[in-house]
Amino acid sequence: MYSRLFSEFLVSDNSLRIYEGDNLIFASSKDRLLPLLEYIDRFAAYHQQVVIFDKVIGRAAALLCAKASCRKVYSPLGSQLAVKALDEYGIKYHLTKIVPYIKQLDRDDMCPMEKLSLDKGPEGFYEAIRNIINGPRTGHSGTN
Repeated sequence: MYSRLFSEFLVSDNSLRIYEGDNLIFASSKDRLLPLLEYIDRFAAYHQQVVIFDKVIGRAAALLCAKASCRKVYSPLGSQLAVKALDEYGIKYHLTKIVPYIKQLDRDDMCPMEKLSLDKGPEGFYEAIRNIINGPRTGHSGTN
């Protein structure tokens, strides 16, 4: 089932699709990690054991997949750093091509999010990226 859905995803304009069983529960065409963050913030609390299709899976995305209660990831491109994180958090994966690390656009340097994720787990990375996007969170439990 997921092989067909993955093939459809690859030719779509979507950068991310998330399935619960065979039901598409989230899709986005936004860039980079923004779709995963949006899914986590808005929907992850209501879904478990999802399958995630993402155009690029680096360690940063792998940690967010763990936070999103993902059971399997499909991507045409993943990093060795992502593979290590996916293994560590028990997430199965199908990656068409595996590279040592995700690079910055138009450069050979490591992607800043890949660097930021190196010494963190899912929750620590999520908080770090949220602090970058929104500034530090206050003690209240509202949505930002």
